[in-house]
Amino acid sequence: MISNKLQCMKPLNGFSKKLLILIALGASLIAQSITLSGTVISDNKKMITSRFMGFVTEVKVSEGDFVKKGELLYTIDSKEIDSAMIQVQLGISQAQLSLQMYQNQYTNVKLNLERHKRLLAKDMVSKFEVENLSLAEQNLANMIIIAAKQVEQAKAQLAEVKNQYKYLNIQAPNSGVIVAKNIKVGEMAMPGMPAIILSDLSNLKISAEIAETDLGRIKHGSRVTVNIPSLNIKSIGKVSAIIPSSNPMTHTFKIKISFKSNNKSVYPGMYATIVIP
Repeated sequence: MISNKLQCMKPLNGFSKKLLILIALGASLIAQSITLSGTVISDNKKMITSRFMGFVTEVKVSEGDFVKKGELLYTIDSKEIDSAMIQVQLGISQAQLSLQMYQNQYTNVKLNLERHKRLLAKDMVSKFEVENLSLAEQNLANMIIIAAKQVEQAKAQLAEVKNQYKYLNIQAPNSGVIVAKNIKVGEMAMPGMPAIILSDLSNLKISAEIAETDLGRIKHGSRVTVNIPSLNIKSIGKVSAIIPSSNPMTHTFKIKISFKSNNKSVYPGMYATIVIP
């Protein structure tokens, strides 16, 4: 029975052999490719905080809002800086008053010195009086220089205090989406504590982990296929980073893939796959 079946089988022709070779080759290539699961991330996520401590007076944004660069996010109470401003302005007034006083005294002493020099030429005053007036003139000239520097210093302090006001109006450093808001009106804003997290959607990447055994199959700049199934997006990406720190539990390395997409519906956190040929 078996012999009859063998006799009925016809030898493969040339076309059939080539077809089988192509199928085997394609299966081999598919078997050699690696598919990784990943997540869309923003490579420019900023933790926004305040420089000064103070009560929050206004919050202009909510989670999910898209903001442009320079847009106001929240404001902080300015009472402490207002008090510093008053003190600095008072210091400027005092320094200017001292400067004016020394200038007036210098003018009077200089006139008196010139008069005494004329009187000395006529032997109507002593040389000692002229010398004292000359010394007083020099001292007042030095005091004018010091007072003028004090005025400049006070004005510099005023400019510094005015500059602090811009840190009370917290603005977006770049365009993006508010992904977290940890501050409310009436709460105390603390320096170093993240109040808002801003995610830049113009610089998205895909983060994935690759097994240690497959790490040798990629390098920086390697081209891969990027898929975002939920949006039916398929494009070519490049390996932009290989993080040289393995997970001791899974022995995997984190990699980042840069890609371009004109679809504005791509957000951080979306599921993605990476195919490494």
